[in-house]
Amino acid sequence: MKANNKGVNTVCLHSGELEDTTFKGAVSPLYMATSYAFDDVDIKRYPRYFNTPNQEALCKKLAALEHAEAALIFGSGMAAISTALMAFLKAGDHIVLQQTMYGGTYHFAVTQLNKYGIEYSFTNGWAVEDFEREIRPNTKVVYLETPSNPLLTITDIKRVAQLAKSKGLISMIDNTFASPIN
Repeated sequence: MKANNKGVNTVCLHSGELEDTTFKGAVSPLYMATSYAFDDVDIKRYPRYFNTPNQEALCKKLAALEHAEAALIFGSGMAAISTALMAFLKAGDHIVLQQTMYGGTYHFAVTQLNKYGIEYSFTNGWAVEDFEREIRPNTKVVYLETPSNPLLTITDIKRVAQLAKSKGLISMIDNTFASPIN
């Protein structure tokens, strides 16, 4: 990934822009279609494939703002969270979850993970030591939310991510209230 020296305003304005080759509009066109041709096309476009023109443009803009290689969009935060968790966890794995978190995430953990044979534990606090105490030999993911929803507790992302990395674990962070700009 190459360095991006553009300011946040420039990134917001120009990243992920679509060119209007038909009418030469000055701004990206909005494609209202949900169905696209499947015959004689290089790319099979379909909203559930996350590859419609609007979806691709939004992903490029978000990736640029996050200084990431790529981004993926979802219809809800819980769709993103559950997809991320299930992509990295399988039967026999363990996840450490922050004590305070969005109720939907908590409900997903306590009602769904066991169904898939995934173990979980919650921290007793927000310090890096609280996360470290919960790590087991089968831990694969450390999950936190900061600021947490709804209590706005603050967890040191850098220190928890360093801990996870030092143990070869994936760290996942839900930033409901924090955007790449603030």
